[in-house]
Amino acid sequence: MKYHKTPKQSDERDKLRKFRELDDAFAQALRQLEGPNSGFDIPTGPPVRSLAALEEDDAVECSQERARLFEERLKALMDEYNQSDQELHELISTLLFYELWPQHQAPELTGG
Repeated sequence: MKYHKTPKQSDERDKLRKFRELDDAFAQALRQLEGPNSGFDIPTGPPVRSLAALEEDDAVECSQERARLFEERLKALMDEYNQSDQELHELISTLLFYELWPQHQAPELTGG
C-alpha cells in the first residue's frame, strides 16, 4: 500500500488563513470609514431625485410635447388656409378685442 500525503488539509488551512486575512482587512477598512476623522472621499453617485421632482419633469415634458404638437397643428392649418403669421395675429387680436376669445380660457384641443 502506498503512502498518500493528503494535500487537502493544508489547502483548507491556507484557505482559512486567506479568509481570515481578508476578513481582518475588511473589518479594518470599515473601522476607518466609520472613524470621525475619516479622510476617505467615497463617491456616492448622483443624488436621488424625489418623486415630486420626477413628476414635475414629466409634467414639463408633457407640456413641451403639447406645445410642439399645437405648433405643428397650427402651422398645418395656416398652410391649409394660406394664412401668414401677420394675418393670424390680426385675427387673434380682433377676437380678443371684441372678447370673442376670452384670454383666461384655454380652448380645448381635441386630437383628430
